[in-house]
Amino acid sequence: MDRNAFARLCFLLENVGGLAQTRHVPISEQVAIFMSVLAHHKKNCVVKFDIKRSGYTISTHFHLVLAAVIRLHHILLVTPELVAEDSSDFGWKGFKGCLGALDGTYINVRVPLIDKARYRNRKGDVSVNLLAICNPNMLYTFVLSGWEGSATDSRILQDAISQPTDLKIPSGNYYLADNRYTNGPGFLTPYRGVRYHLDEWGSGSSAPQNYRELFNLRHAKARNIIERSFAVLKGRWAILRSKAFYSIKMQNRIIMACCLLHNFIRSTMARDPMEDEVPEYFQQDPSMPNDQDFVDQVEPTQEWTNWRETLAQSMYNEWRSR
Repeated sequence: MDRNAFARLCFLLENVGGLAQTRHVPISEQVAIFMSVLAHHKKNCVVKFDIKRSGYTISTHFHLVLAAVIRLHHILLVTPELVAEDSSDFGWKGFKGCLGALDGTYINVRVPLIDKARYRNRKGDVSVNLLAICNPNMLYTFVLSGWEGSATDSRILQDAISQPTDLKIPSGNYYLADNRYTNGPGFLTPYRGVRYHLDEWGSGSSAPQNYRELFNLRHAKARNIIERSFAVLKGRWAILRSKAFYSIKMQNRIIMACCLLHNFIRSTMARDPMEDEVPEYFQQDPSMPNDQDFVDQVEPTQEWTNWRETLAQSMYNEWRSR
């Protein structure tokens, strides 16, 4: 984060987030303490030595800034925008009506011994599930953290769309998701059992052989934006790469704050230096009108399957005609 972005963040936290300076600690120092802990995962005893403040002061202002950042969620979480039919983005223009890409990732956490079984994921790590959605600019439009690592992706997604104030998907629109989710209204997944990672401009067996392989290729290239966003997020905030010494409730709030600050940095700075450290192709194992119909179930339908077939064939016919 450059100086200009840091100053803007301090201004936003003070005037919108309700953060107030104290007699001895100005807002800029409070924010610096908070960012130092997130970016370097420094413990309290290390930060108090660096800042020359007491451990109580460090802890108090960390929690105050965290609360102020969370209060900015309605500003920092961007509103999803539809991919237009005449989109100039080659990777997305075939997905008219798409709202972004959806996926989940594990964030390792520290929990009491009695809770470890619930938080142990399929890889054997103790973690929480982070469900997130981002747009083609790698900005998060939805974040849900808190489900135990043992929870299935479909269960988390069902919970997200069932809450009245959470994820809203207007009927006819959709998000790109991988095969861990159900191909149904609101969620477009690739064909199962069909090659996925191909070279559109390759020759022979490396090129798509039919409309389903081409669809999977286009789907992979577009949906990869969420994988890259997770890589940038974890690369930027060291506290997400190791277990933090906070309560599980506080750890989930920290994860949310990291996502919000990720949006702020990418929206404020002309160039995100962390993006250069992530390869172009990366893979790892809002408000809406009240009178719209929204998707409220995660289940396959024949109508949605037929629509995917039509979309895939349309992409293939256009590709063959070039």
